[in-house]
Amino acid sequence: MSIKSDNRHLYLQVIDRLKQDIEDGVYKEKEKLPSEFDLAKQLGVSRATLREALRILEEENVIIRRHGVGTFVNAKPLFTSGIEQLNSVTNMILQAGMKPGTVFLSSVTMGPTEDDIRRFSCSLDQEIAVIERVRTANGEPVVYCVDKVPEDILPDTFSHEQESLLNMLEEEANRKITYAVAQIEPIGYHEKISPILECDPETALLVLKQMHFDEADTPILYSVNYFRADKFSFHVLRKRI
Repeated sequence: MSIKSDNRHLYLQVIDRLKQDIEDGVYKEKEKLPSEFDLAKQLGVSRATLREALRILEEENVIIRRHGVGTFVNAKPLFTSGIEQLNSVTNMILQAGMKPGTVFLSSVTMGPTEDDIRRFSCSLDQEIAVIERVRTANGEPVVYCVDKVPEDILPDTFSHEQESLLNMLEEEANRKITYAVAQIEPIGYHEKISPILECDPETALLVLKQMHFDEADTPILYSVNYFRADKFSFHVLRKRI
């Protein structure tokens, strides 16, 4: 069925139509769309108009185009959170109605790097614990985590079985994290991390870097989390001032 013309640009109408078709189940998640020739013919638009619509839909992560293979509908993210909310990975998974889990990879104690000294305002002889884990949802790997904590902050009771470092620091170290300074950026395929998260070569990652502070404005925890972009989405609430 072709597009019914209104006053908007044709490519905007194509975007709305394809989104509606995906919502209605005409095209299902991970399903391949018809060829550009066939889809343009179905919609009654030029291939140039269709390509512009597909380009924007790809930017919005609605579809993914695989060179030489075709165009596919992206799976909707299972987890969504406002980046302004300081929410643990554990809570994000629980809020989606799934069971959080942890695969412990490594834990080492080392001297601080120059960046660590700057981040934690620590001395050269202060040890830093580096914890590497994979977080799972219903057994599926979804987040790769690297966390850094000054060794003297970690409680003696710390164990690798604990799910949430934020809860552990509050309940066992009496250090309540109240805010974090965050930076988020998308990256493509990562040679080490993408296979651990069982990503397809086309699956992007969202890297969230956060410096966490306690009630006394003391830097407590630095984390770098690699989220599967097909599983997680983040949004920001912006207010006019």
